[in-house]
Order: sequence, then C-alpha cells, then structure tokens
Amino acid sequence: MQSFTGKKQGNECSQIPFFVTKDGIKFQIKSTSFRQITEVSEYWFDDISPEDKVLDIGANVGAFCIRAAKRSQYVVAIEPVTTDLLLQNIQMNNVKVRVIKAALGKGGVLEIDWDGNRVSIQTYSLREIIRSAGGCDFLKCDVEGGEWQIDPEDLSGIKRIEIELHQPPIGGPPQPALLDYISRNFEFTIDRMPSYEPLGQMGILHGWR
Repeated sequence: MQSFTGKKQGNECSQIPFFVTKDGIKFQIKSTSFRQITEVSEYWFDDISPEDKVLDIGANVGAFCIRAAKRSQYVVAIEPVTTDLLLQNIQMNNVKVRVIKAALGKGGVLEIDWDGNRVSIQTYSLREIIRSAGGCDFLKCDVEGGEWQIDPEDLSGIKRIEIELHQPPIGGPPQPALLDYISRNFEFTIDRMPSYEPLGQMGILHGWR
C-alpha cells in the first residue's frame, strides 16, 4: 500500500490561506470540484484515548483524522481521491497521521467517482488495511456504500466503530450478515441525520463492545 506520513515541517504551511473551525482545526481555502468535509459532528469520538489505534477509512480532507490525532498517537487515514489536500491539511495542523492512498474493497482495482473526480485505485479488505495500519481499536468508516463489502469477522478485536450506512443508489444493498455480526458483538445505536435527506443515506452507526 502506498502510504505517507503527514506532519508539518518548519514554516512551509504558514503562507497558505486557511480558515479555522470553531474547535480550532485549520483547513486550506482551496477551490475544488469535490466536497471538502470539514465538520464531523455526526460522529462520536470523545472516548478516543492516547493509546488507541484509530483507523479513518474515507478520510476526505481530514475532518475526522485530524481531530482524532489530537487525542491519539496512532492514527491512520485511508483516502483514494483527495489524498493531496488531506496531506496538506494534516501538515497545516501539525499532527501526525499516516495516510494510505487506497480504498476499502475486495481486492483488485476499482474506479471511484467522487463529485466527478474519477480515479482507478487499488482496494483492500478491512483485514488487510488493519494489518497494514498495525491494528485498530477505533474504526471510522465512510465509504459511500463500500461498508457492505466488509467481512464481518474483520471487525474482530475492534472496540469502537463509527460507520456511515448507505443504501441504493449509493453502493450495493445492505448486507444482513454485517448488521447481524454487529448486533451480536456490539452495543450500538443508529442516528438518522435529518440533514442527510438525499436518497441513499441510512444513518450513522455508533457501536462499542
């Protein structure tokens, strides 16, 4: 897997225009054709500890992984499309996040379209991603329907999950096996966000063992 470690060096980011969120996270001001997600109020992550191994699959431009890196020493972000801007935002916030340019899947190359930006990218199973990341205690996953490709057993050993769930036309149909596994092994709740009206979004699953 192609990976990078993002951390600011000297003053190299000091001249880049940026804005600051209410909780103090910096994001570049850059015009792009794709959505830049800078807030993650729908996810629960106050319980991340300094020793937790955090995995952010579908990191976009860093809204979750940058905040997680303020809490944990071990954060890995997976992003297939917006990797360059993600790395720049990580550097701007002077946090350590390992970035892997890849996608969640079943293996092989997949063509992904994010707001008209198309890339052909290598995919890996959750098990392979966790192995490359060095483990996972806390999983955040937002992969536009790709969550249904997770082998349920790959969640073994993960203490906390935050997963955005989708239904057609985003991705494939929900897989009962994944939800059955979560039901048996996690306490969980699903928030359906009123602001997420477009067809295809089910809600955010918050789970803990």
